[in-house]
Amino acid sequence: MAKKTPAAHLASTAQESVFHAPVVLDIEGLSLNDDDRRRLRHPLTGGLILFGRNWQSRAQVTALCAEIKSIRPDVLICVDHEGGRVQRFRTDGFTHLPPMRALGEIWMNDGKQPPGHGAMAAMDAASACGYVLAAELRACGVDLSFTPVLDLDWGGSTVIGDRAFHGDARVATTLARAVMQGLLHAGMANCGKHFPGHGFVQADSHVEIPVDKRSLKAILADDAKPYEWLSTVLTSVMPAHVIYPKVDSQPAGFSSRWLQEILRARLGFTGAIFSDDLSMEGASVAGSHTQGAVAALNAGCDLVLLCNQSLKGGVAVDALLDGLQAAQAQGEWAPSPDSEARRLDLLPQTAPMPWDDLMLHAPYQQALAKLPA
Repeated sequence: MAKKTPAAHLASTAQESVFHAPVVLDIEGLSLNDDDRRRLRHPLTGGLILFGRNWQSRAQVTALCAEIKSIRPDVLICVDHEGGRVQRFRTDGFTHLPPMRALGEIWMNDGKQPPGHGAMAAMDAASACGYVLAAELRACGVDLSFTPVLDLDWGGSTVIGDRAFHGDARVATTLARAVMQGLLHAGMANCGKHFPGHGFVQADSHVEIPVDKRSLKAILADDAKPYEWLSTVLTSVMPAHVIYPKVDSQPAGFSSRWLQEILRARLGFTGAIFSDDLSMEGASVAGSHTQGAVAALNAGCDLVLLCNQSLKGGVAVDALLDGLQAAQAQGEWAPSPDSEARRLDLLPQTAPMPWDDLMLHAPYQQALAKLPA
């Protein structure tokens, strides 16, 4: 029998022990404490999400990201940084990006120009927004922003509102694609949210359990269209904590029908699926954070988020890590090598440009000039 090479041995070992790090957690402050470092080393930790409380300056957040990577080089550092009212870093040189509705308004405004001028200008501005957003974040060590929002603006949702590009799925899809091209130009993946659509319901899933009573046919004809049209270029998706009772009794993020049958099989999506925050009220129907994580993973999520629970000692974060590990040992969920591969695929494949170099970079300067006033 031939002796295995080191590479063959590693491949064989990997096949024998399935590894999957699905948990995306947060940290309390401006730097890591001992509990943060311990949690980062936990085998189920695969990502970390930053918030405004973790930001003081570029130097501080860059040092923070560097320490995170020194502990876990493969961990995915994420942030909600869309522009408008959802932008975590706003000072010390970070560009104030417009809400995505501003791009939709440019699309609709041809002014004195020929028909279609507004659409072309909006796509140019959208690509610039994506590039500036990603380049600035990557210069500080952040890997992924949860953007673009693909929800349609139906006019009644306060939680979505001006975060949406437009009420027309065709416009929203085209502008989202342009933002994604900008992200890609700067070496960042993307995350379309909130599948199949959060814009129709008025209730905010952070504090309520929204219910959308439309039929599957109606949802697929409007809100879910961007996911169908972008299925080959979306690298990740985040489902909504919304119940669509004519499709499933569970919110989309806990529904194998929505995630496996519709998003993957019917719409052709092959990238990573993040749960939305398990601490939101919309997730409470699944039970505890651990029960929610198990339900989300079994439904088809590759990664599960638990946000703002590291405060005051982070008891809830430890409970999730320990609970999910126990649930795995009891066979309540099984690690997925495919999920782990999709997580790793979200990591940037190129080195970021340092901030000082970025400020002199001609494509960046050109993108700044293209941003809406």
